[in-house]
Amino acid sequence: MREFLVEITTTVPAGTGQEEVDRRRAAEAVRAGELAATGHLSRLWRPVGELRSIGVWCATDEAELHEKVLGTLPLRPWMTLTVTPLQSHPNDPGRSDGTR
Repeated sequence: MREFLVEITTTVPAGTGQEEVDRRRAAEAVRAGELAATGHLSRLWRPVGELRSIGVWCATDEAELHEKVLGTLPLRPWMTLTVTPLQSHPNDPGRSDGTR
């Protein structure tokens, strides 16, 4: 699978009830756990003082990432995404292929 850096900003539509927001956020946590268990979500961070998320997500290609991974998130209709495909850097100390 390929890795993608995904920046996510979630904006709750005006007039949305707190009950709906809470329901979707709870479902989002469950779905994130499922995606982590299947290897599609590797890491997820929130920059200090910000309401956006930055994560490393995995999929066979960008189409699968959008359709079968990010598209399954309960909060997806409220999200704005920036997706950056990643590739290994020759100086990455965490490279798994054993080369430098």
